[in-house]
Amino acid sequence: MTLQPWFSDAKFGIFIHYGIYAVDGVAESWSMFTGEVPREQYMKQLAGFTAANYDPEAWAELFARVGAKYAVLTSKHHDGVALWEAQHSDLNVIEQTPAGRDLVTPFTDALRKRGLKVGLYFSHADWSHPDYATVKHGDPGKPAGNPLNTPPEGEEDPARWERFRSQYHDQVRDLITRFRPDLLWFDGEWERTDEQWGFQELGDTILAMNPQTVLNGRIRTHADYATPELSLPVVAPDGPWELCLTINDAWGYRHADTNHKSVGLLVRYLAETVGMGGNLLLDVGPREDGTIPQEQVERLEGLGAWIAKHADAVHGTRAGLPAGHHHGPSTLSADGRTLYLICFAVPRAGVAIKGLRTPIRRVSVLGSGTELAHRVYGGFDEFPGLHWIEAPTAADADPHATVLAVELDGELDLYRGMGHY
Repeated sequence: MTLQPWFSDAKFGIFIHYGIYAVDGVAESWSMFTGEVPREQYMKQLAGFTAANYDPEAWAELFARVGAKYAVLTSKHHDGVALWEAQHSDLNVIEQTPAGRDLVTPFTDALRKRGLKVGLYFSHADWSHPDYATVKHGDPGKPAGNPLNTPPEGEEDPARWERFRSQYHDQVRDLITRFRPDLLWFDGEWERTDEQWGFQELGDTILAMNPQTVLNGRIRTHADYATPELSLPVVAPDGPWELCLTINDAWGYRHADTNHKSVGLLVRYLAETVGMGGNLLLDVGPREDGTIPQEQVERLEGLGAWIAKHADAVHGTRAGLPAGHHHGPSTLSADGRTLYLICFAVPRAGVAIKGLRTPIRRVSVLGSGTELAHRVYGGFDEFPGLHWIEAPTAADADPHATVLAVELDGELDLYRGMGHY
């Protein structure tokens, strides 16, 4: 499969977990699955979901302003509650909540007005569908499961499962027909095998309907990119990838969760991610009325200010120097002729690059343009010396991460050996 170029160039997107779980501030879907909240109580939240202040135009303006290039909305989570009038189910916010309207259409329209790519999250699993808990996972090594996803022993009903699978495929086709999403972000794939889900058929159908749709790794047979969750990889996944991350500790809105990451920490997550060639998909959890908590807005704006100052080192770049060449993450321009060195602490003496064969033409501080002196120490025949760049002044340093633009006299060429011995 050929990944659409916009995805790898984007580097930063916004994840939005918006659903009835925001009414009581409980964990999205999982709170009823684990028994933290009885299912009946969980579903009572339908009556309190108003979307009274839902303003996707304001969302889109915020996302564009902070440097995001795409956004992904939870059209249907594992609880089965859809934010649009999904086929084969009346469990949606139009028919079952005071919101009383489709929330996906205005979201997609608002994003496109701002030039943002449209992503829709959709869970394969549906813990509310009457035909869902009718077959067990096809892998005998998987645990028996939960009454919401597994039938009692001896009560499997393959015919009902086939009906569910057909209906859920219809819902995905409906998403494609109505909204033409640039990206489909699937989830819940661990509940069944590829064959049980019918992933080959589903993926083929999606791409036949809209060949430009980007698919995340949770539709295994047709995955365009990997989706690490909450944990920054030590080694980058093979191929394109995206880290999905929360601003605090929860995906959806939780009243008591005040453990928000600092702007500096979010800058670090972004820098480490793009330095390994990935995208950061940063999550917000709106309240039930559709407003994004101010603490999360402030984090987005802080991160966005850093991105705006250092946009050349973020958007449209690729992975920079491998570990060992520079102490910190780095990115490389698309033409391979400018390195961006990201320094989390203000360098006291200078910044070193090891193993660089390409001569350096110029070094400057991104954001201020201040030029920095540089020279090479040592080197022997084909073994390059140490490139040493003078430290920027405190006035040029960024409070979160200072970026040095290293303009090369040609495309990047690195020495990866052990040196002369």
